[in-house]
Amino acid sequence: MSESIHEHFMREALKQAKIALERSEIPVGAVVVYKNRIVARAYNQMETLRDPTAHAEMIAMTQASETISSGQKDHRGSLEGATLYVTLEPCPMCAGALVLTKCTHLIYGATDSKAGACHSLYHITEDDRLNHRVNVVGGLMENESRLLLQEFFKNLRKDKR
Repeated sequence: MSESIHEHFMREALKQAKIALERSEIPVGAVVVYKNRIVARAYNQMETLRDPTAHAEMIAMTQASETISSGQKDHRGSLEGATLYVTLEPCPMCAGALVLTKCTHLIYGATDSKAGACHSLYHITEDDRLNHRVNVVGGLMENESRLLLQEFFKNLRKDKR
């Protein structure tokens, strides 16, 4: 059985999550795909940068906006036509940024029952009251994404003993 294009890009996001894990960050990774090409890769860097907003999604969206708009005088950094692949369901901040950037698609791995803002707790990305809606698919390679998170938190608890 061949790997789907979505699985291919989610594997790239998982590689970013593994970098975060190696650097003692919560293992969340993201890639942004535009015209079937990865235009941004990122992983959580909240501890490294001492910035609570340095989520993988935020960093990836910023990089992608810069890449897509580069050389286009009138482009404002919109992510229209882009897909964000991320290993964990985005939080309210990241979901709001997806709407503001007008990202077309979001595909995520594991659900986040404590902070998920796309399906679990809130539905920000699909809220009709906002000026843009994101097409959302959750649960792609969920087990792989969840295992990285479980490993991180298991090690964190072990270190605190």
